[in-house]
Amino acid sequence: MPKGVVLITGSNGEIGHSLIDRIAAEGRYNVVSLDLTPAPDELRAKCLASYTGNIMDRFLMDQIAAHHEIEAVFHLAALLSTRGERDPELAHQVNVEGTLNLLRVAQQQSARLGRPVRFLFPSSIAVYGLPDVATKREAGRIGEDEWNVPVTMYGCNKLYCEHLGRYYTRYHRQLGALSNVARLDFRSMRFPGLISADTVPTGGTSDFGPEMLHAAAKGEPYACFVGPEAAIPFMAMPDAVTALVQFLDADKEKLTRVVYNVGAFSISAAKIAERVSAAFPGSKVTYEPDAVRAKIVDSWPEDVDDSAARNDWGWNPKFDAARAFDEYLVPRIRARYAKG
Repeated sequence: MPKGVVLITGSNGEIGHSLIDRIAAEGRYNVVSLDLTPAPDELRAKCLASYTGNIMDRFLMDQIAAHHEIEAVFHLAALLSTRGERDPELAHQVNVEGTLNLLRVAQQQSARLGRPVRFLFPSSIAVYGLPDVATKREAGRIGEDEWNVPVTMYGCNKLYCEHLGRYYTRYHRQLGALSNVARLDFRSMRFPGLISADTVPTGGTSDFGPEMLHAAAKGEPYACFVGPEAAIPFMAMPDAVTALVQFLDADKEKLTRVVYNVGAFSISAAKIAERVSAAFPGSKVTYEPDAVRAKIVDSWPEDVDDSAARNDWGWNPKFDAARAFDEYLVPRIRARYAKG
């Protein structure tokens, strides 16, 4: 039997690199990658095919679907929160219209194959919006259906696309002759802040943690854009990739939701600074909160309730805060800059 094909959009991003490495190493699927910029040679070598283009390009998406029998889509392409606030209309175009185009293609592929194409959609804690720090602390661990009032365009986009996916997987074309056509299988998980040892942070709203680490490893001072008490949930990149692959394989009959929280550990900026200082003595962290970015972080929960993911498909992160820093982040980031 030939290997199934998975399409990964946004393949040159933080998650994309790690996900392609994992899928290629496991050898169960062929990877077709898509990004705005050409894939580097080492990534292209791990793919059946690599495309350069825009997810809003209907012709390109139809051509990819025509050339490959896609069994699953990992839709990673997105305009993240900080840039989305600078250009909210562009964020809407990429994050909503681009996603809608991918959903259209996956639905058409499902109908052609006569079976659901699995559509994995990474969402975000940006879909939550707590009004102030006092409410945030009182709320504690937030469930999927609480405080869905985002304060960023990125959060609005992600929340709306969750609803779009739910529509496509349960109700698409529910009236008329196409009502019995196979629908896609949309699955979404809300990621916390992701920390990678292998890619440089790119200015995301949750990047105060990784930025602190990379600056210390380079021997540079770091001015943190949130206050010391600012806290959100985080996850090490290997756990994020594991979650995606595990969720892809989850038995649909056991899934009680379309959208799931996934968590690993919650930590404040001050606690990150303590771990950075212990790993890199002499590192210097100061706090210069940016009013807007700090307010956005304060609107996100301190932690998430991911009991549904743990119960329904066995989610269980490998890295708590201690292991994430001691066994993954610090050694690999230190080695990265030692080589340089």
